[in-house]
Amino acid sequence: MAKIHVTATVNGDEVEFLCELEETLLDVLRDELHLTGSKEGCASGDCGACSVMLDGRLVCACLVLGVEMEGRSVETIEAMAAGDELHPLQQKFLEHAALQCGICTPGILVAAKALLEKKPDPTETEVRFWLAGNLCRCTGYDKIIRAVLDAAAEMRVS
Repeated sequence: MAKIHVTATVNGDEVEFLCELEETLLDVLRDELHLTGSKEGCASGDCGACSVMLDGRLVCACLVLGVEMEGRSVETIEAMAAGDELHPLQQKFLEHAALQCGICTPGILVAAKALLEKKPDPTETEVRFWLAGNLCRCTGYDKIIRAVLDAAAEMRVS
């Protein structure tokens, strides 16, 4: 099968890779670019574990083809921390014990960051609505919601 040459920006870095027409963005991130933070939970866009930002829009990487990355910008969970310094959301997830097995956590963090960039002072209902596309089988969501609200409050102060 022929492979297509793709040039894109991933986490601020220009990248080039070859991919087959049927490979998803998630496949490319994990297998070609070795960015394994985004997880495959369902391969049908139902769980949100593979959530990434594509040209500033929250998407499920399992539903986007790798060839669609041509000339576009992708931001993954790997871009969230600044070196060893955690993003406030990551720090609050640790402080609130808002994670367990970790499969859903990268997608939830990416989605929560997207929310806080659009709406720095969300209500609990807005956080719940925004994260509704991210399924978690372990935590029961309460700690996740509290962590996002706490991070939002801290980010507004700093």
